[in-house]
Amino acid sequence: VQLVESGEGLAQAGGSLRLSCAASGFVHDDFVIGWVRQAPGKEREGVSCISSRNGNTYYADSVKGRFTISRDVSSDNVKNVVYLQMNSLKPEDTAVYFCTAEYGILCPSPEEYDYWGQGTQVTVST
Repeated sequence: VQLVESGEGLAQAGGSLRLSCAASGFVHDDFVIGWVRQAPGKEREGVSCISSRNGNTYYADSVKGRFTISRDVSSDNVKNVVYLQMNSLKPEDTAVYFCTAEYGILCPSPEEYDYWGQGTQVTVST
């Protein structure tokens, strides 16, 4: 499984950013793709994820109502692109955001993801 993120950036509080993750190489039909973030000195936090089976989504309480995860699938069902639209950004959203993936139908805890992208920095200024 290969995960390639794009969309790192700097935003002001109240602004918006969109992260993208190009995911490929899945060998089973059921998998979840998610976003995990890590801020300096803090534990990793599972921000959101989406299921390939039914499109079910999960959001951490800290981002509910502000972030939206979505997924596009290529016509040959080979490449997935997952987006994380982040609105009403807050300084506490500042972190490195990792695209993550795991086989299965439920969103796992951050430690249970087997596949990780390289990470992309999001910085929100006051």
